[in-house]
Amino acid sequence: MTKAKQQNCPLTSSYQMTANDPNFQKAVDKFKQLFLERMERSVAAYLPKSTTRDRYRALAYAVRDLLMSRWLHTQTTYYDTNPKRVYYLSMEFLLGRTLGNAIINIGLEEVCRHALREMGYEYDEIESMEWDAGLGNGGLGRLAACFLDSMATLSLPAYGYGIYYEFGMFKQELLNGQQHETADTWLRYGNPFEIERNNFMYTINFGGNVEAKRDFQGRTHYDWVNCEQVMAMAHDIPVPGYNTSNVNSLRLWSAKATREFNLRNFDAFDYFGAVNEKNQTETISKVLYPNDNNIQGKILRLKQQYFMVSATIQDILRRFHNCGDPIENFPEKAVLQLNDTHPTLAIPELMRIFLDEYELPWENAWGLTQRSVAYTNHTVMPEALEKWPIELFEKILPRHLQIIYDINARFLDEVKISFPNDEAKIASMSIIEEQPIKAIRMAYLAIVGSFSVNGVAALHTQILKEKVFKDFYQMYPEKFNNKTNGVTPRRWIRKANEQLSSLISSKIGEDWIHNLKHLKQLEVHSNDAAFLSTWQEVKRKNKEVLAKIVNAECLLKIDPNSLFDIQVKRFHEYKRQHLNLLHAIYLYHHIKDNPNGNHVPRTIIFGGKAAPGYYMAKSIIHLINSVASIINRDATTKNFLKIVFIPNYGVTLAEKIIAGADLSEQISTAGMEASGTSNMKFAMNGALTIGTLDGANIEIMQNVGQDNIFIFGHTEESLHRLSSSYNPMNYYEKDNDLKRVIDAIADGTFSKHDKELFANVVNALLRHDRFFVLADFRSYIEAQAKVSELYTNPQEWHKKAIINVSRMSYFSSDRTIEEYVNDIWRVSPSKINLSVEQTSKGGID
Repeated sequence: MTKAKQQNCPLTSSYQMTANDPNFQKAVDKFKQLFLERMERSVAAYLPKSTTRDRYRALAYAVRDLLMSRWLHTQTTYYDTNPKRVYYLSMEFLLGRTLGNAIINIGLEEVCRHALREMGYEYDEIESMEWDAGLGNGGLGRLAACFLDSMATLSLPAYGYGIYYEFGMFKQELLNGQQHETADTWLRYGNPFEIERNNFMYTINFGGNVEAKRDFQGRTHYDWVNCEQVMAMAHDIPVPGYNTSNVNSLRLWSAKATREFNLRNFDAFDYFGAVNEKNQTETISKVLYPNDNNIQGKILRLKQQYFMVSATIQDILRRFHNCGDPIENFPEKAVLQLNDTHPTLAIPELMRIFLDEYELPWENAWGLTQRSVAYTNHTVMPEALEKWPIELFEKILPRHLQIIYDINARFLDEVKISFPNDEAKIASMSIIEEQPIKAIRMAYLAIVGSFSVNGVAALHTQILKEKVFKDFYQMYPEKFNNKTNGVTPRRWIRKANEQLSSLISSKIGEDWIHNLKHLKQLEVHSNDAAFLSTWQEVKRKNKEVLAKIVNAECLLKIDPNSLFDIQVKRFHEYKRQHLNLLHAIYLYHHIKDNPNGNHVPRTIIFGGKAAPGYYMAKSIIHLINSVASIINRDATTKNFLKIVFIPNYGVTLAEKIIAGADLSEQISTAGMEASGTSNMKFAMNGALTIGTLDGANIEIMQNVGQDNIFIFGHTEESLHRLSSSYNPMNYYEKDNDLKRVIDAIADGTFSKHDKELFANVVNALLRHDRFFVLADFRSYIEAQAKVSELYTNPQEWHKKAIINVSRMSYFSSDRTIEEYVNDIWRVSPSKINLSVEQTSKGGID
């Protein structure tokens, strides 16, 4: 679109256009014209005979068209001004649906709704045709998506980099109450927002061997030769900011074979062999998180990580050189943020390129690398701190192993200076673990090779400093810092909860969508009877929507008047979904014992996936559904207690679930959840929280006030003291309610008298209980009693809900990103002005 057309087009403004705008009808007519053009020219259909999917594609292409001039202008401006850029490397980006978020951010939702309605269609029906992008799993990927939104909204020159997975993690189905995994074919109907960039393709090497050669000056050079080669091709997705013309890029890589077809094999009638090389090669970007319980899965996972890192760094260096800077300026123009340990191979890859291709001295190469890379840690769980066996690693990345050995040798020389005569310290801090098998500790490599190491909640960062990485903190205290996570209010309030958004805006205006601090103005309305009544009506409507979803997905009718008690997240024992279930069984017994009592009706809703190879988590899902099948059919209790498991939990489903929640379950073992972000999303949408002093729960409590949250259980410190003498059997034997609950599972009450079916769950609780479920049971029961008591007082309940929402501004991802900018990245906004002529040849790069 030319400059003149941009200035005259009512669809190119960056503000939120409403029906009160004098150009509103002109914008509606222009949008209809654009929609009809895309229907004919991109979808190849006439509107009267189009399907709903046709209309979705036409709408998506129309919105993409509106993004294009902004997108091109953004990237060209970055070239013209050559600012320092942020590169966010993540193996996951859990985007959800792109269409609705894009329309909101460019300010045209009301225009779009009116235009479609005038043509006889409803926006919500069309928008529902989009599949969630299968590019992530849990909180790690969703955080990355929130960060992309905030970086664009803050007009930062930033890029996301990851893998363009053909299939998502998996589609979860329940068969006889058990999780079964089927392919997540999210690309079955294509992705209208994807731009395939076959002009950006890079060669990725695996395997082979390393040859050392000396030049005439006696310097040793290394050549990585005889490699298996794969091509990485770029796929771009636009990321528009809110109320800004900036549109950033998420660049994702797909694997392509260097040869599509082996004609010799074909001519020999070996049809499988003719395409086998291509199929094997392209497996790298086929599926998110392959099951790595076997050697083939581990190899594929390692290849995925290096594939993403290598393509990304080649792309970053191409862009860097196109801007004309010398390599010595690389840290002044680029910062690579590693989202957890998965992209840590960026460190030895940068070193390989600087050493072998640029032929820089070690000290120079290491200085450039360390000054360019920052590392975010997301876990304290030992099994999540990646380690790669040397034997496997050497076969896939032999040159990188040499470099890692050299990094480690130089690092251990520093350790010997900091901790003289301490061989145990040297062994414990070495990047190379010697026992039980020789392996690379990737988190240690990330710390040593980065200039910044951050945790994602205050407690998490404290644990990193004092326990997990204590020795490293002693050596490099200046590296460690905290950046408490946040979530984008555009997705998680404005889009997810339209009715609540409208209510909030009717009282305080719409500035809160861009600056969440404005929510503080809501608190004065928490004593307003009329506002409380309207607030309650909004929550009721959202609960009715959720009840319809449950009825459709689970064939179960639930009462919107009941307390909606919700725990939706990835299944893991430390997240303690089974503690929630123990409380459900406790309630069941309590109601059965006193069927005429004054019970508070409660619907307990679960959702989330277990990793395919995580059998205990899958057993807990099975147990939840087995308990639900008994309780939901019991005539004595069905009016007071229902248990629901909603399958295939994802972003779009989360938007509806979170909006309809009364109670948010954040009950992880204290000290084990790095931060959590669902706790923030629920509280922002008016749910009260029941939780432990873990992760960001602590900071939520500090912000909303102890009177407006239900805290229970041991602290991280008290569990540390308890751990050496903990015997779960003591709790089982001394607490009759707990004993009765466990016995009901063990004796087959919920498994058709099959005592062995859930014996693994019972044994884990009674013999090991690594996650202190039984130790926190009684405190949890008492906190839940307070929840029920408060729920009987709707006015007080909703007053606390309003206070929660009004005090949640700290948990905006905009605040988090501003802290990254000020403390780590040191980049400046580069705001786009569409009225300014572009000076470079530009384009998406």
